Amino acid sequence: MPREPLSVVVTRRLPEPVETRLKELFNVRLRDDDTPMTREELIEAVRTADVLVPTVTDTIDAGLISQGGEKLKLIANYGAGVDHIDVATARQRGVLVSNTPGVLTDDTADMTLGLILAVTRRMPEGLSLMQKGEWDGWAPTALLGGRISGRRLGILGMGRIGQAVARRASAFGMQIHYHNRRRLRPEIEEALQATYWDSLDQMVARMDVISVNCPSTPSTFHLMNARRLKLMKPEAVIVNTSRGEVIDENALTRMLRAGEIAGAGLDVYEHGTSVNPRLRELPNVVLLPHMGSATIEGRIEMGEKVIINIKTFEDGHRPPDQVVPSML
Repeated sequence: MPREPLSVVVTRRLPEPVETRLKELFNVRLRDDDTPMTREELIEAVRTADVLVPTVTDTIDAGLISQGGEKLKLIANYGAGVDHIDVATARQRGVLVSNTPGVLTDDTADMTLGLILAVTRRMPEGLSLMQKGEWDGWAPTALLGGRISGRRLGILGMGRIGQAVARRASAFGMQIHYHNRRRLRPEIEEALQATYWDSLDQMVARMDVISVNCPSTPSTFHLMNARRLKLMKPEAVIVNTSRGEVIDENALTRMLRAGEIAGAGLDVYEHGTSVNPRLRELPNVVLLPHMGSATIEGRIEMGEKVIINIKTFEDGHRPPDQVVPSML
């Protein structure tokens, strides 16, 4: 007899091609609107599904996982980051966790360079003048920014995305420096023309631009804390397309307001959608609504990885993108 397809619950609206393919392959329950599931809806989902497909907006903690039914065997995350999932508890309960690594590298690196340019060249200020109809014409000293060619870029986290940022920044003439948990192999350093700093403090104090590209882990929480932010040069800027918790947002806001840091470009925030209102008031800050991976191509590729992970699991094999606690 044919085996009954896996029951799959998807917590958010996904691109239409992804949802359609999920519907063709599995007994899937899709979301009717694009609002996050409530806690009660998530509990009902883990109690009834074989597979849960959450996103970064869902908190899949120990309390939720402990309420999972006997059917729940896989959490196939739609996204690369899994800091919103208690992977250790899932493993203890025999529930596998998978993610979607690699597909968003170029999109996030592109956005990082976009933010660097936007902050250093004061693009939002120019845009605001045009939108308000307040531009009176070109002037030799108006809206002067700084060129990025020749500037030192310090990359915090030299994984896939950090290396992609380095390649792009090098093409703009920037000098590449980095701090990472592990030093890159010599041939990679040479290809990127990157200088390694074992001391993050020493690197931060010498850079013109800091790009945060490390994952969110207990060891990276407030890695850029008040003390370390104070090491930055007053004319330096910081960009974050990784996770908001890596930067102490309140300390950053205070220093930006005091002119102790020249500017910031942020796509992620320490408290999710609760952005410090004082950040919104600053002309030297560019704020984006978590758009780093927001391309049609990237979102579809994420969905394809989710489908491959579920189908491989259904066929009795280890999902290719399985996440285990030792990886975190």
